[in-house]
Amino acid sequence: MQLLLDLSRVIDTLNRWVGRATVWLILCSVLISAGNAVVRKALGVSSNAWLEAQWYLYGAAFLCAAGYVLLVDEHVRIDAVAQRFPPRLRAGLDIGALVLFVLPLCVLMIDLGAAYFWRAYQSGETSYNAGGLIRWPVYLSIPVGFGLLALQAVSELIKRIAFLRGLRERPAMSEADLPEFMGQMPIDGTRT
Repeated sequence: MQLLLDLSRVIDTLNRWVGRATVWLILCSVLISAGNAVVRKALGVSSNAWLEAQWYLYGAAFLCAAGYVLLVDEHVRIDAVAQRFPPRLRAGLDIGALVLFVLPLCVLMIDLGAAYFWRAYQSGETSYNAGGLIRWPVYLSIPVGFGLLALQAVSELIKRIAFLRGLRERPAMSEADLPEFMGQMPIDGTRT
């Protein structure tokens, strides 16, 4: 089990780095959007490429941060009901949801997204808008984002099972549990 917990820590670290890097994609998207608005209003000039670039960056940030959102336990669920259950039951429900819904969806989206990306890459698909961008970079975000989410789902499964076996104090982590970004190793609730 310790080997699996070590794997979980590696996955957590990867998704933490990617999740934090997506902040820069959002910043770039905002700056491009603001620059577009200023140039359009001040000079009466607009560019479809710049509009699409902001959409691509936002889409990539949204998809690639999904694993990080699952890591810090901020994903969408029915908290009003789940919070009434004891931690062991919640961990069991999480395992069921991860195995029955999250991982199958990720496998499907990785498969479909990879095919979608590959067709666009091979054909050199570009936007239908005049002056638009090539499409394959944004399509690549689909399998990459769902791949990161699938990895994090595996990590969360490992943590929930370890919790149920008494090897962790808590089944999940929150943002507050994580150390400074560039600091020490994560606090993961593992008993030594």
